[in-house]
Amino acid sequence: MIGLDTNVLVRHLTGDDPVQTPKAQALLAARCTVDDPGYVNRIVLCELVWVLARGYRYDRRTIAGALEQLLNAAELLIEDRDTAVDALAAYRGSQADFADCLMGILNRVAGCDRTATFDRDAASLPDFMPV
Repeated sequence: MIGLDTNVLVRHLTGDDPVQTPKAQALLAARCTVDDPGYVNRIVLCELVWVLARGYRYDRRTIAGALEQLLNAAELLIEDRDTAVDALAAYRGSQADFADCLMGILNRVAGCDRTATFDRDAASLPDFMPV
C-alpha cells in the first residue's frame, strides 16, 4: 500500500499542472487498485478541502463532490471512512469547515459530549458548543 499526500490528490482532481498532473494520474493508475488501494488519512482530507477552498476558490458544492468521489473510490483506503462520510454530510449541511465537522465527530466518537469552540460556524453543529 502507498500513502498519498494532499498534493498528489490536488493534481489529480484539478489537472492544473502540465508536469505533475500526468505523474499523479500515472501513480494513481499504477499503484492504487482495488486489491492494493492508496491510503488517504484524515489530515490529507482536511488539507485537500482547505487547498481547494482557499487556493483554488472552489465552492462548497464542488469540494463536497470531489470528497465524495474520493470517499467512494474503491482504489482508495480512507482512514475512518465512515467518520469522513459523516463529516462530509455535516459539511454539506452547514457553513462549518470540513476539518471542524470531522473534529466534532471524532471527538464525539472518542467520548466527548461536545467540543467547545469560539468558531460560530462550528458552534452551529450538534457536536459543538459555543464558549
